[in-house]
Amino acid sequence: MKQTIKDVNAKGKRVLIRVDFNVPLDKATGAITDDTRIRESLPTIRYCLEQGAAVILMSHLGRPDGKNVPSMSLQPVATRLGELLQRSVTFLPDCVGPEIEAKVKALRPGEIALLENLRFYAEEEKNDPAFAAKLAALGEIYVNDAFGTAHRAHASTEGVARILPGVAGFLIEKEMKYLDGALSKPVRPYVAILGGAKVSDKIAVITRLLDQVDKLLIGGGMSYTFLKAKGQAIGNSRCEKDKLDLANELMAKAAKRKVEFLLPVDHVITTSLDAGSPVQTVPVGKIPDGWEGVDVGPQTRQRFADALKGAKTVIWNGPLGVFEQPRFAEGSKAIAQVLAGLGATTVIGGGDSAACVQQLGLASKMSHISTGGGASLEFLEGKVLPGIAILRDRTATSASVRS
Repeated sequence: MKQTIKDVNAKGKRVLIRVDFNVPLDKATGAITDDTRIRESLPTIRYCLEQGAAVILMSHLGRPDGKNVPSMSLQPVATRLGELLQRSVTFLPDCVGPEIEAKVKALRPGEIALLENLRFYAEEEKNDPAFAAKLAALGEIYVNDAFGTAHRAHASTEGVARILPGVAGFLIEKEMKYLDGALSKPVRPYVAILGGAKVSDKIAVITRLLDQVDKLLIGGGMSYTFLKAKGQAIGNSRCEKDKLDLANELMAKAAKRKVEFLLPVDHVITTSLDAGSPVQTVPVGKIPDGWEGVDVGPQTRQRFADALKGAKTVIWNGPLGVFEQPRFAEGSKAIAQVLAGLGATTVIGGGDSAACVQQLGLASKMSHISTGGGASLEFLEGKVLPGIAILRDRTATSASVRS
């Protein structure tokens, strides 16, 4: 377990918090279209303020590639954060430099400032030690609460924690509790649902889960590679031909480990993703040439729902169809609705599966929705997340912070 902000004395200190404010913006107006990531940061921010700390927030937004891109400024985020906190948030027009350092050090306990986009500097993603040192100079305690970037060793996620005492915020603590709990000590039956476009994106996850789960349900574009490997006709559906042997190996491993490996038994198919293209439902192995699978069919939805009955732990990562189009979202919707009423520990991987649950208004029915698509996937693969690994272990003696 990692130390959290509760393990250090923040009173009268400048607390530098890495948050994930990489929120979606309306291209035309620049307005924030989803403030979920801002809201997720509030418990840690409020706690630090209540402890009498001066809070300095840092984040990235978009991919400006080391250039100052005005449309990717964090100014709108500062405004929204102030509304949510119901207090003034000082927006600083840069993230490093003598002027910024002076303004930060002038902050009083209970005051809060947000730095400008970290990725306006190429040194951020390069984890440049000198840039990390400039960021570290702004604080006395470092808190990482940006799970969505914890799988990246950047200056603000890993470099700063080599200089300042580094602890976890409440969001990262929650992510670790659910993701690690689901992996290391799952209550059984334990079921995993994997979707998404490609097998190659999920090889490591599937391999690891086959050593842990009781059932594995496969949908989405990746399912057609497995079906092709079984000799089924898949028409023009997405298929990674170079992964057919691997697909057979994974299915053989499932059989050997006595893991129930469920693939779709029927499909919603179309000739293209263009609006107005014809749509029909066909049994497995009956997808004609010129047609492609874009969602699981009604029999598969029922089969998956039956397989989930009695489950005590469920992890879902990746939609079961092209859920961005409502006509191809029925499979993902059906799974989300089953999970909402399951009464199990339900952990939703970030990215599209999280978006699907939120769009359906079922987020409150899930045990945990991860805020990090790539980070949660790498965690499920068993990879070390550098932004978390660098933080202080709870077993270690809490180091004294700089005065």
